[in-house]
Amino acid sequence: MPDRIEPLRIEPLRVAVLVGSTREGRLAPVVTKWLTGHIEQRDDLTADVVDLAETPLPTVFPAFGRQPPPGSREQLALVSPRLGAADAFVLVTPEYNHSFPASLKNAIDWHGEEWHGKPVGFVSYGGLSGGLRAVEHLRVVMAEVNATTIRNTVSFHDVWSRFDEDGACKDPAADTAAKALLDQLAWWGHALREAKSVRRYVA
Repeated sequence: MPDRIEPLRIEPLRVAVLVGSTREGRLAPVVTKWLTGHIEQRDDLTADVVDLAETPLPTVFPAFGRQPPPGSREQLALVSPRLGAADAFVLVTPEYNHSFPASLKNAIDWHGEEWHGKPVGFVSYGGLSGGLRAVEHLRVVMAEVNATTIRNTVSFHDVWSRFDEDGACKDPAADTAAKALLDQLAWWGHALREAKSVRRYVA
């Protein structure tokens, strides 16, 4: 009788959940906790929450070809290695003036190779639009930094009515959308990680 073949164990994808809002009184922590709850239920994904309110990045960039000054390097050290180690990303964003927060754009602009050849999903929230205009702008920006955005999103319209006092989501459709988002993120994450393991990504 042949030896029993053990199933191949695939290392879970490391998903950096980047929280874009830094506004006082923000709903971002509620939305993020809901999202990470879905990630924690899976054995193919692990989450690292990178909250830009807790790890703010500098806003003054060095001249081209120059290194950031010491204070900036210390701030970047709290974020950049975590983005570099991620296999995939989910950006949690509200919508400000028909687009996404400046803090999120700043975080994107400070980094380059950290985004290359990795999938990006979006969870947005807001009023009538549910943050969808922010997501559409982000798709163009992420394409420029050589990331791959996935189609499925989660969008909370009239977000203030979607969660109860304990932060639990009251919208079953959002839970269904989260599964679809994470399923697609996992497919792209594994495919791109495997591709980069045999062939260097060329930006």
